[in-house]
Amino acid sequence: MIILKEMITPKELKQFVKFPFLLYKNENNWVPPIINDELESMNPAKNPVFKNAEARYFIAFAKTENGRQKAVGRICAIINHIEIKEQGKPKMRFGWFDTIDDIEVTKALLQKIKDIGVENGLDYMEGPVGFSNMEKAGLLIEGFEYLNTMITWYNFPYYKDHFEKLGFEKASEWVEFKIQIDPPEKQNPKVAKFANIITERYKLKPLEFKTTADVKPYVDEMFDLLNKTYNTLSTFVPIQQYQIDHYKEKYIKYIHPDFIKCIQDENGKLVAFAITMPSFNEALKKANGRLFPFGFYHLLKAKSKNSTAAFYLIGIDPEYQNKGVTAVIFQKMQELFNARGITQVETNPELEENKAIQQLWKNYTHKLHKRRRTYRKYL
Repeated sequence: MIILKEMITPKELKQFVKFPFLLYKNENNWVPPIINDELESMNPAKNPVFKNAEARYFIAFAKTENGRQKAVGRICAIINHIEIKEQGKPKMRFGWFDTIDDIEVTKALLQKIKDIGVENGLDYMEGPVGFSNMEKAGLLIEGFEYLNTMITWYNFPYYKDHFEKLGFEKASEWVEFKIQIDPPEKQNPKVAKFANIITERYKLKPLEFKTTADVKPYVDEMFDLLNKTYNTLSTFVPIQQYQIDHYKEKYIKYIHPDFIKCIQDENGKLVAFAITMPSFNEALKKANGRLFPFGFYHLLKAKSKNSTAAFYLIGIDPEYQNKGVTAVIFQKMQELFNARGITQVETNPELEENKAIQQLWKNYTHKLHKRRRTYRKYL
């Protein structure tokens, strides 16, 4: 018999967060999150997304042979009121989904999401997704042999089978790429030449930052550009100003200014930007969910010396997406990667229909190595 328990107290929420540490303890490609970061993201007092969203957390328990209860799955039920009230999407979100290979456990977890959706008068359920579009999303359906990045979930192959056997259908799909960064002597000179031509033609001005203080005045513009870049995509939910302020305060200070590249037009308007970071995958595995006593050391080491980087955010003004400005932004990133000895870059998940962003990689040796999918079912 499977029993679902809502996790409410700090101790219970910690158990919710730590469940994957048991489930994936023997899986080499699972990259654990930082436990305290997960807990903070679920705290309404610390995460402003809960001004317009609410969440409930559940663990599924099954009795063992000796009569004890054992955790066998988890799920988070999410309602995003902006999505429902302002965008007219009657969606019941769910995320933080993990389970043993037992379809009855999956069925029980998803039934709880359905019940909550019906109680709130919603039409369909979709996931796995986060509280908003700034969190992790998508069930891994290809690329199980690769490490997940710090902004993606890992899962076992059987998850997909469970969803499809229970009548869920594809909602959205994301693709991820590995990109080879060649040294200057092996690069196609036409790429840099084209970037220079576009810069001169549209009177573009690349910005260089020396300190975090230099970056902060442009953060609001970056998020405004994100809204413009992605507002035609199916999963889009506008990023609110309070979220921008939160991300500005919490995350920007951890990103080295060298890894933030911005492009302005002749009037000083931001038309493109990209944020990358050294890959923290291996460092997070060594940290195993904790910053103390040695987690910080592994992360700092990865930050200072790393041959792999990851793209996190890219924004291109739609007005410039077909004018070649992507070549300018990537040329600046190329110069950074060469200077820092970075030979490989992994992209963040991109919706498969987002061809404008995927055009960034066409002049580089690249491989589509992962796919993610959200699943939908009407209530």
